[in-house]
Order: sequence, then C-alpha cells, then structure tokens
Amino acid sequence: MNNYSKQREIILGVIKELKTHPTAEELYIAVTKKDNKISKSTVYRNINILLESGQIKKISNPVGPDRYDYVSIPHNHVICEKCGKIYDLYCKIPEDLKQDVNNELSGKISLISNITLNGICYECKSKKNLGGN
Repeated sequence: MNNYSKQREIILGVIKELKTHPTAEELYIAVTKKDNKISKSTVYRNINILLESGQIKKISNPVGPDRYDYVSIPHNHVICEKCGKIYDLYCKIPEDLKQDVNNELSGKISLISNITLNGICYECKSKKNLGGN
C-alpha cells in the first residue's frame, strides 16, 4: 500500500485540471510549473501508483504515446487517427451492443466500459478537405 504523498496529490491535481489527456511528459512539464522540485522519475512512479489505485486510467494511443485521464464519471474516448487528439465521449452504450455481445459470447455482459473509438476529428477532416484530398 502506498501512503499519502504531497507530490502525488500535486500530480493528481494537475491531471484533474488538464482536459487534454496528457502524456507522461506533458504531465511532468505541467507538474513542474506547480512544483519545480518534483523529478521526472517521481512523476512516472506516481503515474503507476495512481493507475494501480484506479484514480487515473491509461489511454493507449495508436498515433503516439500513451495518455492519462482522471477517472471521474464513467466515459469512453474517441482518438483521431491523424493527429492523435483524444476526445471524451459521454454517451450511453446502446443496449443492442450489449445484446450483440451477449449473443456472440452466449453469456451475460452487465457492464461495458473503456470503449475507444478511432476516427478522424473535425480539424483533421477539414484540413484534408482544404487540401483537396
């Protein structure tokens, strides 16, 4: 069990404040703006502790480094395949998806969580259209 730490509290606070799903490096940079005495290894170690405790979650990004998100209310994510930006998705999972999975597995799914959808965001789609592609 990991005891309370002021540094971990600062790191968690920064993750809560950031709405950008920061990478570990981005988190480190933001943390040092709050307390420049916190080392990179401390940030990385505490990311792992916060993951293990379920206070944050890791979002694997096929276009770049893993990103991190504060676990507040249940939600899913959409990742842009071009720029790697991650968007929160706060919609209910359709009941027919649960039913399809139940039928496929011949079982009973009670909860679907951590769904990640990949696509192209509005900004990247607009750039593509402007470029004539």
